[in-house]
Amino acid sequence: MYIDPGSGGMLFQILAVAFGVISGTVLMFSGKIKMTIAKWRRSMRKEEDDPDTTEQK
Repeated sequence: MYIDPGSGGMLFQILAVAFGVISGTVLMFSGKIKMTIAKWRRSMRKEEDDPDTTEQK
């Protein structure tokens, strides 16, 4: 399989742009992502600590 030397440069440019877009998206929504994870963790912790939801035998 032959890969043209110009293809490597094009591939690098595509990967660089993809990395920039993904990094930018993560940075833009990092606060929302952190809040969602914190809310999910709080709800999981609350379910474990809530005595009303556990079965008593």
